[in-house]
Amino acid sequence: MKVRFTPALFAHAEILLGQLLNFDHPADAVVSRYFREHRQLGHADRGFVAETVFAVLRRGRSIEARCADNLSDRRRLLVALLVVRGWNLRELAPVLKAGEEAWLSSVAAFDESALSPAVRCDLPDWLYERLLTSFTADAIPVLAEALNRPAPLDLRVNTLKTDRQALLAQLAEAGIAAQPGALSPLAVRLRDKPALAKHPLFLGGAFEVQDEGSQLLGLLVEAKRGEMVVDFCAGAGGKTLLLGAQMRNTGRLYALDVSERRLSKLKPRLARSGLSNVHPVRIEHERDQKVKRMAGKVDRVLVDAPCSGLGTLRRNPDLKWRQDAASIAELTAKQTSILAAAATLLRPGGRLVYATCSLLAEENERIVDAFLAAHPAFRLVPAEQVLARQGVAVSGDMLHLLPHLHDTDGFFAAVLEKQNG
Repeated sequence: MKVRFTPALFAHAEILLGQLLNFDHPADAVVSRYFREHRQLGHADRGFVAETVFAVLRRGRSIEARCADNLSDRRRLLVALLVVRGWNLRELAPVLKAGEEAWLSSVAAFDESALSPAVRCDLPDWLYERLLTSFTADAIPVLAEALNRPAPLDLRVNTLKTDRQALLAQLAEAGIAAQPGALSPLAVRLRDKPALAKHPLFLGGAFEVQDEGSQLLGLLVEAKRGEMVVDFCAGAGGKTLLLGAQMRNTGRLYALDVSERRLSKLKPRLARSGLSNVHPVRIEHERDQKVKRMAGKVDRVLVDAPCSGLGTLRRNPDLKWRQDAASIAELTAKQTSILAAAATLLRPGGRLVYATCSLLAEENERIVDAFLAAHPAFRLVPAEQVLARQGVAVSGDMLHLLPHLHDTDGFFAAVLEKQNG
């Protein structure tokens, strides 16, 4: 253990878990707020607290089954440490109360084979059933196991300032163990999760934190020098920065989003990146006049659509408990509308990349299939061909990235081109 495990530290985890299980706000926001309010917690202590409460969010159903009638936040945490994080009774001893050691011994011997497949996979029933439409019953437990593991920490090298080999050398010199990403030519994967926010390489704009799979979505756009490019749902701009680097800081790159708060997070990232061709624009909705004024003028558009986020459960395990079938139906209507609006921006010959971080066919292939049926001027370009030109070996006409196959978050993308004439 890298922390001094004490009842006081365990109490922090218990308080935070109680806040998280209300599901009033996204888990990462709740955790960040708690740590701001308890600045006395060091880096290792914060790591312990965060990893332990997230273990409960990831493995909630099977943990509750093991607790049976003895369910409480305290017991959830003890089971998570024992079963999920692999601690033994000696390591847990500093916080155990009378009778808990015997209870935990019985928990360790619990037989999960009698549980339903959804409970064993720690998925809500509705999500397990949806996944059965795209995956076999044998594949879902493998997928779920990967989704229930913490994600590694990936960086994207800023090619305006350095290259991957140089960054790897600088990280090694700083004592940060790293290796090249397996898929993206821009990716660096760290062995651990060091604090990077004040590191000189980060402050100097040499890299951004970005999942390797997310980087491939930007590569599908293949933005070129001097073009007019739109990141239609830019958020905090992780992919915007990649597109700007592809364009070598030339042309015009518009970062559109409905949230001023999200766009405000792009500003310090832009300052670090060295980009000057990015124009953040807040819009009211996808039919905003600011969007209509660009109709027919744009070379490339990236639509990283609002989605369920179920491909990011390694990072955001609370999403599987915060979403339901009704919310998916609302999202698919929004995705359909956004994709149609974004398509109007393209000039003939222009490219549109539709992407999500969802695992569900109704947010992915079905949206694209319906769009192509309604817009005969567009054709599907095989994603594997686009990526092969950039040295990325991923197969498929549409991009499907999955944690158990690619060790990335779950992503979907389709490349659509507007034909001339």
